[in-house]
Amino acid sequence: MQTEMTKEIYLDNSATTPLSAAAENAMREAMTCYGNPSSLHMAGQRSKKLLEESREKILACLGVRQRQGELIFTSCGTEATSTALLGCAFAKERREASVILTTDSEHPATMRALEHLEKKGFEVIKIATRGGVLDIDGVKRILADSSKKIFMASFMLVNNETGALYRVGEAFKEIKKKHPSAITHCDAVQGFMRVGFTPSSISADLISISGHKIHAPKGVGALYISPELIKAKKIVSYLCGGGQEKGMRSGTENIIGISAFAAAAHDMRVRSGEISEKLSSLYAYADERLSVLDVRINIPLGDKVSHIINITLPSIKSETMLHFLSGRGIYVSSGSACSSHSRKTSSALLAFGLNEREADCSIRVSLSEYNTKEDIDALCEALRQGIDTLVRIR
Repeated sequence: MQTEMTKEIYLDNSATTPLSAAAENAMREAMTCYGNPSSLHMAGQRSKKLLEESREKILACLGVRQRQGELIFTSCGTEATSTALLGCAFAKERREASVILTTDSEHPATMRALEHLEKKGFEVIKIATRGGVLDIDGVKRILADSSKKIFMASFMLVNNETGALYRVGEAFKEIKKKHPSAITHCDAVQGFMRVGFTPSSISADLISISGHKIHAPKGVGALYISPELIKAKKIVSYLCGGGQEKGMRSGTENIIGISAFAAAAHDMRVRSGEISEKLSSLYAYADERLSVLDVRINIPLGDKVSHIINITLPSIKSETMLHFLSGRGIYVSSGSACSSHSRKTSSALLAFGLNEREADCSIRVSLSEYNTKEDIDALCEALRQGIDTLVRIR
């Protein structure tokens, strides 16, 4: 006898998002554009035209006009970040400045790249983000030390686990004031099309973004590079090959994914007010409903986005609750999907101020415009049942 399937409620949009109609339509159209964009014949030039149109759309979403910087397409946000950090670190053989500033709550894509650079002789200094607030005074203290020659700063815009919105622009301005030649990189994967910013507004030379966080397919990302950085030749490619993407990222471009990325970003740009209003309403409703449960909502003390909510359970391991909810067709996460197989406690939550036990008992709920108040109701009811059941079993 066939049983009725449980309705799936997807609340893990910071890990990846479902495709938007705009992205799906763009993918179908791009499938007919089969030529290699590096080919000189008409089929190749049609693909080249679509590639450049997509590049212009995403630059427009970043608030960048033509010739105000380059946008290099990559396979994901991680590759964009590695291109930024490693490409700048190895651009010149000799360097006087060797200090890299970052935060203590960065995404693994940044952390692992910086660990690699530490082994190459760079000094990496982590700025505190306790309570979800970037320690600007801590940045200023480092800058006041004349022995610290700042080579680069890499700060995320939005923390992927807590939803904290960091004052990156303020920090980068201070760094540029003291060290004008310092390179500034921002991981804006969770912030792109969620909060308003431009490279100029946050004083960023480099910005990493990713398609699958904004309802485009997985397998496509991009790196914005400022014209000043290109002119000074402060960044090089670390991927050898045919020299595509102006020599910065070799490999045939993923035209289908890139076209969908641009379409999804453009769609969100056109409807930004509507999307922002809905997410703010959903966040407020979720906050109200979750507040009556036996959980603690880890609300950032400073600015925050309205699509990420982190909660700590009453002595229930996050993995245990994830399985309980998943069995009822409700999907959340315990933090970064990129680290879901790691046994390590979340460094972002420890930096936020949670202890190891609390961090191990925390889950992340992340929303999109496609979620509803009914989804929140179902989550809260399942959490209530889960807490009652799992605490009793424990």
